[in-house]
Amino acid sequence: MSTLRKLFLNHVGQTSPEPLSLQIVKAEGVMLYDETGKDYIDLIAGVSVANLGHSNQAIKNAVKAQVDKYMHLMVYGEFIEEPQIKFAELLSKQLPQNLSSTYFVNSGSEAIEGAMKLAKRYNSRYEIISFHKAYHGSTQGALSLMSDPYFTNAFRPLIPGIKHLTFNNFDDLNKISNKTSCVIVEPIQGEAGIISPQNDFLINMREKCNETGALLIFDEIQTGFGRVGNLFAFQKYNVIPDILVMAKAIGAGMPLGAFSSSLELMSCFTYNPVLGHITTFGGHPVSAAAALAGLEFLLENHQIIDDVKSKEQLFLEQIKNSPLIKEIRHNGLLMAIDLGTSENLFKTLPYLYKAGIHTDWFLFDKQSFRISPPLTITNDEIIEASNRINYALKSTLKNE
Repeated sequence: MSTLRKLFLNHVGQTSPEPLSLQIVKAEGVMLYDETGKDYIDLIAGVSVANLGHSNQAIKNAVKAQVDKYMHLMVYGEFIEEPQIKFAELLSKQLPQNLSSTYFVNSGSEAIEGAMKLAKRYNSRYEIISFHKAYHGSTQGALSLMSDPYFTNAFRPLIPGIKHLTFNNFDDLNKISNKTSCVIVEPIQGEAGIISPQNDFLINMREKCNETGALLIFDEIQTGFGRVGNLFAFQKYNVIPDILVMAKAIGAGMPLGAFSSSLELMSCFTYNPVLGHITTFGGHPVSAAAALAGLEFLLENHQIIDDVKSKEQLFLEQIKNSPLIKEIRHNGLLMAIDLGTSENLFKTLPYLYKAGIHTDWFLFDKQSFRISPPLTITNDEIIEASNRINYALKSTLKNE
């Protein structure tokens, strides 16, 4: 066992009994390299974080330039910090008018917490609706939105007033009432194994929220910044939320989260009580500088988003022949390769890593592995990744 691995296991808090323990010494584009020189094609992108690939030069330049100016100055919201302002302005230009005000935080979980508080503060209601097999984070409030008792029972009591509906069940939308503060939903369910909305489900949800006065919150932590072929998934489905939650790719590789709403809603945090939501490191200037550079790069190179659909189709063409594959669920470069059983999945994963494919499974779908690579992945890299996947699948079948 390497010295670093021993130190990792002894001194870094673990979240699973058998961590991957890959020691990556370099990452560039879609490639990861370990200490032995072995390469892995990154089909996770830090779980949809590195949308623009690893070591993007424009982002690195922005980070270095900001570090030379200043790093942390003051609790968020008190100082006028140029990177935050420029990023908030550019982001607002991409969003509808009712999402023109952005509150920066540190992570997706904290953004969800802030959005929950904002909704409750705005309409003085406490009931919150979430969905079965939804994942919104692991902090106490975000965890309360999760329906799976395996992940929640050890941490009870949770926040009261949470109801769970079934995604794509139209009858369940009738449970949204004038007691509901907000409905929090992933427009495309991620950890459920890439479940897309069907038959105007999101439009009907929006209409029900309008009828009852409930706020509609879209969790686009995983789908934002080009992942599904639009800058945001709500644009793909022509449904505008009252609050938009972002993280992961927003920071272009740096830690950042945010939620956007109208000035009217956001102003609720400024009185009764004052400091309705506060954070020390939210919108850190170095993270904001990276985010600004990332969004500028994405907008200047819009072909990256325009090509998502064709790259999605290329994956589907290349990964299609194995009898192990029962279904491929996909929405842009967000894909679940369903192998039918968890036994098949966990037999295949070691072969995928041996073949140089970095992937994982889903919290609520342990029979599928994930494909969510950097959006900058080339067609040749997709073909190479697919060849490696097909080889791993053949190896699984051969050694059954």
